[in-house]
Amino acid sequence: MQKVNATEALGLPTVEDDLERLEPLLAASVTTGDRFLDDVTTHLLGAGGKRLRPMLSLVAATRGQRPATRDDLMGGVAVELVHLASLYHDDVIDEATVRRNVESVNSRYGNLVAIVAGDYLLSRSAAIAAALGTEIAGLLAATLGQLCQGQVVEVRSCFRTDRTDEDYFAAIAGKTAALMATSCRIGALTGGAARSEVDALTSFGRSLGMVFQLRDDVLDVVAVDDELGKPPGQDLAEGVYTLPVLLALRDPDTGPELRTLLGQPLGQPEREKARTIVSESRAVASTVAVARRHAAEAVAATAGVGPAAVAAGLAHLTESLLEGLPG
Repeated sequence: MQKVNATEALGLPTVEDDLERLEPLLAASVTTGDRFLDDVTTHLLGAGGKRLRPMLSLVAATRGQRPATRDDLMGGVAVELVHLASLYHDDVIDEATVRRNVESVNSRYGNLVAIVAGDYLLSRSAAIAAALGTEIAGLLAATLGQLCQGQVVEVRSCFRTDRTDEDYFAAIAGKTAALMATSCRIGALTGGAARSEVDALTSFGRSLGMVFQLRDDVLDVVAVDDELGKPPGQDLAEGVYTLPVLLALRDPDTGPELRTLLGQPLGQPEREKARTIVSESRAVASTVAVARRHAAEAVAATAGVGPAAVAAGLAHLTESLLEGLPG
């Protein structure tokens, strides 16, 4: 499965330079001087990551026309800290042991430390947002609420084979799409964009977030071990039934056998059997088709973004997420 390099897909060299400038600010924002806490808060920073959310924020701020200002960079730091905090908390909820191909924070330091460290990352993000102004502070606070709502929607449907598509879309809209929309909006605000462009970039980010999560959910059932930075089939094993699983459950050719496996935690043999059933079903292609519809919405939103090279780069980034997917 092809891995997506977001900055290459975007095709804006100035953004790559800005992301390099962002890294030391990101590390400095979570460094306290307490050796233990610093080890915990920087654990996943050292493991890398796509930095997709700060990249979106920086593109929205600069449109590739100028170097990012400090406010632009700190807006990117703020959204990445929220994302990192969500990973710390998610791994506790999921009892995950691996993240970004390294030991997860909860596995290495324990659940209590991971939860408190995640809270600390959120507090740092809130402080940065407050320094950027009341509109951005309010926007980030509202987004945190959406992330929590999305997580609650997901948790309450764990191991439910009768989970609805509407429930699934509500969860990913809150857990993933909301922060990507906010990343774009914060950048547009720090960059002084016109309101029409702020709204267009926000719409783009929301649709891109839906594509990103649908892609991730497809990869969870079709990828091999070294492609995800975490074990494939993890959602299946933990009772998080994503769209390809829900569609496979409703398929008369695959649903009956799959239903005998699901509704309970899965060991490795059962996980692989369930994953094989879903990956070989029509559900994967159907999920990719849904992702393509959201991708078309994202590309349509770029019509309200200038200059043309930036709109084209955002469209290409969106389309690159679908490359190599089945169907």
